[in-house]
Amino acid sequence: MITTLSPSPTDAAKSGAYFSFREPFTFRGEGFVPTAAEPFAYRYYDKNRMVLGKRMEDQLRFATCYWHSFGWGGTDPFGEPSFVRPWHGAGDPMAMALHKADVAFDLFRLIDSPFFTFHDRDVAPEGATLRESNEHLKRIEGVFERKMDETGVKLLWGTANLFSNRRYLAGAATNPDPDVFAYAAAQVKNVLEMTHRLNGHNYVLWGGREGYETLLNTDLKRELAQLGRFLNLVVEHKHKIGFKGQILIEPKPAEPTKHQYDYDVGTVYGFLKAHGLENEVKVNLEQNHALLAGHTFEHEIALAGALGIFGSLDMNRGDEMLGWDTDQFPNNLPQVAMTMYEVLKAGGIGQGGLNFDAKLRRQSIDPDDLVWAHATAMDLCARALLVAEKMVQDGALQRHVDTRYQGWNTPRGQAILQGERSLETLAREVEAEGLEPQPRSSQQERLEHLVNSYI
Repeated sequence: MITTLSPSPTDAAKSGAYFSFREPFTFRGEGFVPTAAEPFAYRYYDKNRMVLGKRMEDQLRFATCYWHSFGWGGTDPFGEPSFVRPWHGAGDPMAMALHKADVAFDLFRLIDSPFFTFHDRDVAPEGATLRESNEHLKRIEGVFERKMDETGVKLLWGTANLFSNRRYLAGAATNPDPDVFAYAAAQVKNVLEMTHRLNGHNYVLWGGREGYETLLNTDLKRELAQLGRFLNLVVEHKHKIGFKGQILIEPKPAEPTKHQYDYDVGTVYGFLKAHGLENEVKVNLEQNHALLAGHTFEHEIALAGALGIFGSLDMNRGDEMLGWDTDQFPNNLPQVAMTMYEVLKAGGIGQGGLNFDAKLRRQSIDPDDLVWAHATAMDLCARALLVAEKMVQDGALQRHVDTRYQGWNTPRGQAILQGERSLETLAREVEAEGLEPQPRSSQQERLEHLVNSYI
């Protein structure tokens, strides 16, 4: 197979465009061979293909995030920004924000991304006061509205950045200062209303600093109560303004704070139950966060589905050799296939989507690297969806699970589950019948081979 690279960024700069690509990528099928004229096309992402009763585009609902793609400069804990973007330097902040919007929507057009996502501070500069910040955001909202009308790109979700500014160094909702709580509430109100006006499908709360560093200065009971009240305020305002989207929490166990209150799906569900929000709020899950919590991505999706709070996905991957959030683009077909299988088992992505909350590597400094990263990740996810479709249609995995638990469908199993057997009754039955249950093989290795056969 011939592999060719796209024209150089220098050539693109001469033409006045940020990316060297001109035409949007299209589906060409598995037999596509790259050429100099067409270096990339989708082999698997055929957005109109029907997959289990839905168009592929509607099963996947891809979204491109603003922050890592256009806001992040390529820093790491030991290095300065490595990306040189025209909107990152000195100059009028609003002019740079407008330039960034132009480039962002050009990327959405090139890769045919149906959705995008943003934090307020990604898209508009922070002002000297919240009023000024909101005015900046209102200007960008007008730009978004026009560009969304022109391109058909929709908003998957918006969110407020409640973690970057130093006012949030001790958290936002869980801050010991009620004035910080109030400021965060005002910031969320503005972004939630903006998301509503732009017909966003979800609103996400990412508690980047909702946790603590040491118990020496922390009142856990008080902070959890504050967080519960904050989330109730958001839900109350959602209903007041008529927002029909989902409210989502994004679980994360650590980083930047050592102990975060939204550790994983199980923790979030317990928190929602404690505050009467289990029917109001769902979760936006990320593979990297699952790893940091000691879980697999599939586990978190399956548990969220079982608990009825599965909402949406941030589609990235973590480096399993590093204990921090690397946010890399997905490239592991078996992993993503199992992810898509669990999504389908959970009822599909619904109002959520697959948001590429992913970063280029610091050495991937060319503008076109953004295009390649997103497009190849979309094609991989499409391929994984087709693998998951085979798993669902074949049904062998589900039949194994059903067989393994079939004893619970017997009269005794149902009686136990329905509370019709006490400990005394069960003990009497076991002794009277001389029950001696024998273990059965789980056949794990056979099932792992079965999964590989679909791929």
